[in-house]
Amino acid sequence: MASSMISRFLLVACAILAVVTCPASAQLSVNFYATSCPNVFDTVRTIVRSTVSNEPRMGASLIRLFFHDCFVNGCDGSILLDGSSGEKEALPNRDNSVRGYEVIDTIKTQLNSTCSGGNVVSCADIVAIAARDSVVALGGPTYSVVVGRRDSRTSFQSTANSDLPGFFEDLDAITTKFTNKGFTQREMVALSGAHTVGQARCSTFRDRIYNETNIDSTLATSRQANCPRAQGLPGDRNLAPLDGTPTTFDNNYYQDLTNRRGLLHSDQVLFNGGATDSIVRTYSTDANTFFNDFANAMVKMANLSPLTGTQGEVRINCRIPN
Repeated sequence: MASSMISRFLLVACAILAVVTCPASAQLSVNFYATSCPNVFDTVRTIVRSTVSNEPRMGASLIRLFFHDCFVNGCDGSILLDGSSGEKEALPNRDNSVRGYEVIDTIKTQLNSTCSGGNVVSCADIVAIAARDSVVALGGPTYSVVVGRRDSRTSFQSTANSDLPGFFEDLDAITTKFTNKGFTQREMVALSGAHTVGQARCSTFRDRIYNETNIDSTLATSRQANCPRAQGLPGDRNLAPLDGTPTTFDNNYYQDLTNRRGLLHSDQVLFNGGATDSIVRTYSTDANTFFNDFANAMVKMANLSPLTGTQGEVRINCRIPN
């Protein structure tokens, strides 16, 4: 009886407060769309596989899109909303730093036309499923994605600017931002492993390759060839891979860190004589442990403060409120 009362109390508290520590799985379920849209997972998987097959970099972009959505007021699709005052135009997201919006639009259009319930699958759920399917398409681990999230009617640019980790930040600052979202330092290092796929712009690693000393000299020289010291276009937008195998989800990222080959300052601080060195060493030699920890951390990420029940809405168009 006491246990039942506690459970009911937690559910009420979660609905009111939407705090990150609430058991989101109590309101979300893998079977949420079993009647209204039983083909949801197959549809997302098919489109993501085709997209990643044609452009492998898009897999990394869809993972990043998920992270940048969930890390700002929870997994609510708020990053998808158009508008100059929204998250799309926040400093960490603007100028094509976050991509994949068109893929989400394609999936949403397909689901709206094929689901028996019509407009029933939220944009937030699509982002979460697409991230998982991107990880798998690139060779990474699979994991279950519970669904039933609803979409925010508002986007939060100032929160995105303050809460998202920056490529220039040191270990303590990054750790604090993850701790504020309820993540341990180990989970933070595991989630950073998403940088085993994808590329970064010259403007994000210029200072590191020209001014930092804890960097492999061969890497610095090779990256300088495509990233001029002078700031400005078009050099700022030149791309470089985040690790040595940027289209394969593996543990090469951590191996690079142990050899001072992290491309971003915020990557290399994970292995620079600090508290996370031992975690990086473990992941660099044990891909299975990394895969398991990454999958668990992604499940936790997907459960950050979801809107459920009558909160928010299910957008017809992911870019605008209904």
